Amino acid sequence: MDWILEPLQADFVVRALFGGVLVALICAVAGTWVVVRGMAFLGEAIGHAMLPGVALATLAGAPVILGAAVSAAAMSAAIGLLQRRGRLSYDTSIGLLFVGMLSAGVIIVSHSRSFATDATALLFGDILALQNADVAVLAAALTVTVAVAAGFHRAFVAAAFDPRIALTLGLRPQLAHVALTGLVTLAVVASFQAVGTLLMVGLLLAPAAAARPWTARIPATMALAGVLGSTMTAAGLLISWHAGTAAGASIAASAIALAALSGLVRATVNRVRRPVHPLPLSPNTAPSPAAR
Repeated sequence: MDWILEPLQADFVVRALFGGVLVALICAVAGTWVVVRGMAFLGEAIGHAMLPGVALATLAGAPVILGAAVSAAAMSAAIGLLQRRGRLSYDTSIGLLFVGMLSAGVIIVSHSRSFATDATALLFGDILALQNADVAVLAAALTVTVAVAAGFHRAFVAAAFDPRIALTLGLRPQLAHVALTGLVTLAVVASFQAVGTLLMVGLLLAPAAAARPWTARIPATMALAGVLGSTMTAAGLLISWHAGTAAGASIAASAIALAALSGLVRATVNRVRRPVHPLPLSPNTAPSPAAR
């Protein structure tokens, strides 16, 4: 047990664990809808779109999380605007805005010769540097995430399967889509400090993808994804402590490995449970009198 308890003697590891569990719970709620709705590209795009906001906040000496939130919110608003007034498809709108925001961020970073360390933390995360204030912000973000997911649950479900039915029921699918985009944006902003923008999608998708084959209802998927994501966060931190690897990358890799293992086990269980039907007899192979 010493190899488990030893890292917990360091305060920064305890903060990282609490912060990582909060991030895992946020991503479990939003990530379940990302998996159900097939919105992985949106999460990836918003993650990289935070670069210009983070760069400007860093250069101005403002909180990095504030710059990330403003940049991500601008990306989400721009996607909604193009969808309402433009003729571009959803994926095309996201792709163009994604490249535009990423290009702006790279241009800002290239004009600062002292930005290398901050860029590394942005891309790969720095969960071990979380402070008590950061953990408090994550707790508030989790509260908002759960409140939005609970308040819009019926609208999310109806819009996911048939927007026309949602409209008929008065559930306002357009508003539900905006709320869901905001939910994904909040999860991305909350998780980038832990695992960075490059690995953020792994924590957003992997626990939900691992939980989905074992659950039949969306709330159950969220709950199981939260448990799995929290477990993989602890496992990633342990691996990072003992193997000397990057904490964010270890957490993301653990989550991806769990998703792959879950899919493999589910496929194996389905194969074992599949009933074996006897092959039908052809007309030329009638059973013998003895077999009758």
